Formats: sequence, C-alpha cells, structure tokens
Amino acid sequence: MRSEIEAASEDRFRELVERQSRFVFRVAYAVLRNTSDAEDAVQEVFLKLYRKRAWESIEDERAFLARAAWRTAVSRLPKAHHEEPDVELPYSGANPEEAAIEADFNARLHQMVDALPEELRQPLALSTVEEMTSREIAVVMGIAEGTVRTRLMRARELLKRKLAALVECRHER
Repeated sequence: MRSEIEAASEDRFRELVERQSRFVFRVAYAVLRNTSDAEDAVQEVFLKLYRKRAWESIEDERAFLARAAWRTAVSRLPKAHHEEPDVELPYSGANPEEAAIEADFNARLHQMVDALPEELRQPLALSTVEEMTSREIAVVMGIAEGTVRTRLMRARELLKRKLAALVECRHER
C-alpha cells in the first residue's frame, strides 16, 4: 500500500503535468514543428521527470521544463527534420478568395521561418510562440543572453528582407 507521503508526491506530479503539459508541448513543437513528435517529446520529458523524481526539487518550474523540453526536442530533431510542419491556419471569416490569399501568405511565411538556419529559427520560435524573454531563451538554450538577442535580430532582419521581396514580387504581377 502506498503511503500518504507517496500519494501526496504523485498528486503534486499529476498537478505539474496538468499545469505545464501545454507549455512543454509548445516548446517542443517550436523546435520539431510536428504535432506527433512534439507529443512524444512531452511524454519523454515527463517520464524522465517521474522516473528521477526530479519534480520534487525544481526551483523555477517553467525554466526547468522549457530547458528539458528544448533539449529533448533538439535530440529528436534529426528524425523529424525531413517532415513537413503541421500548419493549421485558422478560418478568418473572410470570403474564399481572401481566405485563400491569406492562407497562401501564411504558408509562405511559415516556409520562410522554417528556412531560417536552426540557430536563428529556434530562438525566434521561443520568443514569438512562447513569448519568452531573451534571458529565458538563453537559459533554455544554454547560450549567452547577448547571443540570443543577436540571433533574434538577425532572424527578424532576414524575415523582413524576405517579406519585402515577396511583397515586391506581388506588386510587380
């Protein structure tokens, strides 16, 4: 029979999973860009936590889980790298022609982000999707905060140039 202490500990773990699983999924998805692979990464993160009973000594829950999710996702990246990203575009309520134009633009934007070098794409995804600060991204990725800021600036500049070229091409038609 389980002791009350063990039961309370497992309840805390269950609450942690319920509270943070979406966050861990979003971090993993930002790296892997595939729902199935991100779900597998989430399971792996929480399974490792459970086996090592590491959740009992976490000080900064969000930072710890973000780093664990990022590392797990990066370790799975070669397997998932060749798959197409899942792109679920929300219905905007526009007429079909406007919706098709918006979907095409969004798809191209996703392709541009996906085409960024991994060292630029990952901090950008963590910044925009997860709304993490440069300090949080630095902790998650294990790099200097200044490096994160430089990579974010470079990624945004590349996207800005690519978008400008895309808009210019559209107007020339």
